Amino acid sequence: MADEVRERPQREQRFEKRMSDAEALMWNVEKDPWLNPSGASLIILDRPPDFEHFRKQVAAAVAEVPRLMDRVVGGLGRLQPPVWRPDPEFDLDFHIRKMALPAPGDMRQLLEMATQIYQDPYDRTRPLWQYIVIEGLEDGRAAMVWKIHHSIADGTGAARLSEAFIQIGRDAPAPPEVDLDAVLAERLATDDEEGNNPSVLDSIVGTTTHFMRRQAGISRRLAGEMAMLGADPLRAGDAIGGVVKVVNQLRNELLGGGSAPEEAVGADGEEQLPGGSPLWRTRSRHRHLEAMAFPLDQALAAAKGLGGSLNDWFLAGVVNGCVNYHDERHTPLRTLNTSFVVSTRADKAIGGNSFTPTRFAAPAGPMDPAERFKRLSEAMATKRASVSGEGALSGLAGLANLLPTSLVTSVARSQAAKMDFATSNLRGARRRFYISGAKVLHCYAFGPLAGTAFNLTAMSYAGEFAITMHIDPVAIADPADLRDCVEAAYQELIDLGTA
Repeated sequence: MADEVRERPQREQRFEKRMSDAEALMWNVEKDPWLNPSGASLIILDRPPDFEHFRKQVAAAVAEVPRLMDRVVGGLGRLQPPVWRPDPEFDLDFHIRKMALPAPGDMRQLLEMATQIYQDPYDRTRPLWQYIVIEGLEDGRAAMVWKIHHSIADGTGAARLSEAFIQIGRDAPAPPEVDLDAVLAERLATDDEEGNNPSVLDSIVGTTTHFMRRQAGISRRLAGEMAMLGADPLRAGDAIGGVVKVVNQLRNELLGGGSAPEEAVGADGEEQLPGGSPLWRTRSRHRHLEAMAFPLDQALAAAKGLGGSLNDWFLAGVVNGCVNYHDERHTPLRTLNTSFVVSTRADKAIGGNSFTPTRFAAPAGPMDPAERFKRLSEAMATKRASVSGEGALSGLAGLANLLPTSLVTSVARSQAAKMDFATSNLRGARRRFYISGAKVLHCYAFGPLAGTAFNLTAMSYAGEFAITMHIDPVAIADPADLRDCVEAAYQELIDLGTA
């Protein structure tokens, strides 16, 4: 029992008053539903949670984590990123809801309901998160969908935030009652004292000062670099090399480029065939979910047996599955345009964003599955090594935020349409946990399509490696068959790697 009520470790909170440029960009482009940058989690429970107990858990989390009570307030024009301020009309019951599946309450119905919940847009005047408890799942089970906007946290930061509402025992007591009205009143008073309610004139002055300071910082760094060149001649070469590296990375981020695989490049060094799937050219705002799961120990053993990592196994399986899907339709491939996320986080804090999306062309021509695994492993290692700091995305976001949103979303749509799929791999809890008396059986995370044909997101939890496919069913005509092809490809790699 002592283990069941053990307090969770207190983590640092990584929340700033003002959005970063990258977070502001995610906030702005969401005005186009095709480019929704946020994800969600679907949690399967062995029984319905004690709703009142859960409500107390979330109330305690809101009192502990100020960002859960904050709404977004835009700056003056587009000269500075939005800020976070307490929502004076915060209503916990708006953010915690309960629904029920109609009979028979099977997994397909649950996935469809989760898709609908995901597609419901956020109320942009309120805090950007929501919990939906879903009862009526077959065999007496229940589920929960957790939505949180990407501007609050990336996948890692959100996973750490989830510690606020989970327990390690079924009978863990509820936290003490929290007076959220008093908490809100205190935060609003503090917000006023800190001068976060400026007059129009103060807003203009503050915005102008922020913009000039931002530009001055860029100029100061450039001037300092130039001054050092005379004292250290070798620095010039290093600086030029650094600029070339950033320019190449920026080109890849904007245009979906990257090193083309050998079979897609001719003797003159030019790419001979357009990359990507010829079947997956159309895009829509429709969404469809598919899910699968594998024993984590088998996936790890297979990756090791094939000479790579779990991430290599994860990417190789989906590429092989996509190749098989196209083979069934007598459509040859040379490359698939894909991306994976490189975390640049160096702390264990909750919240915040520290990641760089990295794009590259995956080899998809005729090839033995084990050979493709090797090729992808080498390509991913090279791409990861090319990412430094926050990557080119952060520098690009500051410029993009000064442009009209319609222009940014138009460019983003056209470039995202060249991407076949995106991937993300999240690390979850190693041991089983509970939510208000209900045991968590499975954890499925699904990431944003953001204009691609599908997103493949994995989450490990309690010895299971769960994979969710978030699909545009207009881009991919037969989502269920794609899922079957991908699942079979993963199993083939397990058989090859553990033989």
